[in-house]
Amino acid sequence: MSYRIETYPTRLIDVWTLADGRRVTLRPVLPQDAELEQALVRSLSPASRYQRFFAPIRELPADWLQRMTQVDYHRHQALIVESFSGEHAIAVAEARFVVDESGQQGEFAVVVADDWQRLGLARRLLESLMRSAAEEGLQRLVGDVLATNTAMLALVRGLGFRVLPHPDGGAQIVRVQRDLQALRGAALEPAPGRAVPAAPAARVDALHAAAVAALRAAPVTAAPAAME
Repeated sequence: MSYRIETYPTRLIDVWTLADGRRVTLRPVLPQDAELEQALVRSLSPASRYQRFFAPIRELPADWLQRMTQVDYHRHQALIVESFSGEHAIAVAEARFVVDESGQQGEFAVVVADDWQRLGLARRLLESLMRSAAEEGLQRLVGDVLATNTAMLALVRGLGFRVLPHPDGGAQIVRVQRDLQALRGAALEPAPGRAVPAAPAARVDALHAAAVAALRAAPVTAAPAAME
């Protein structure tokens, strides 16, 4: 069964230059990204997989992959970061939030490949999720973090999250929470040159190709989202 994309949020496509000079493409996830997502999970160290999924998995079951790549970009937003070697793309990080039944908050998750950590990717992904969630009118973002994951806890504290006891009462996992009201006005004001409406499904492949071309071009002077 095929999955139909009604609109694709091209405003979220961007090219980032990392602290070590490498460039990557940020874009919303597509249904055809299942192999990229699976390869990312398989590439993670056991510790990184456990920090993301809270279970000693080696790869994602097929139904998980389907849920993670067939998203509506509103109640489920998912972003992927790609690097390219020639024609070969690899996913080096991904992040997402899922809106709960109340429609007021989204639960987020972020993962970065081990070789790409400590380059600012997690921070930039989480900032992108915060802006996107604010645009969707959410009141807050929440997430579950292992109490021993000190790097993630330091990151979210630096972004204004509160670290709270987990509602389930366990000590191994804590709940982090960030109110988004203060971001909402700013999030609804697009950055100069990036006011790009959502694209019809027929244009998704062309937009993806343009993002890839922008990454390979040098120098990078503007976000590829301005290509519309």
